[in-house]
Amino acid sequence: MIKFLLWCILLILCWPVAILALILYPIAWLVLLPFRLLGIVVRGVLEIVWALVTLPALLLRKLTPH
Repeated sequence: MIKFLLWCILLILCWPVAILALILYPIAWLVLLPFRLLGIVVRGVLEIVWALVTLPALLLRKLTPH
């Protein structure tokens, strides 16, 4: 909602820049999409590696009596 209000203010103050931003925003979103997907994949891989590293400690904790 805040982005929309800022865009409305920009439209009132300088409408050519507002129209240009309206056109370029989807293009920038499409260009940045592969980097977002890469970030999701890297985060998933790092979480799997962390789970594998901490697995022996979790198993030892569950197997030892308190």
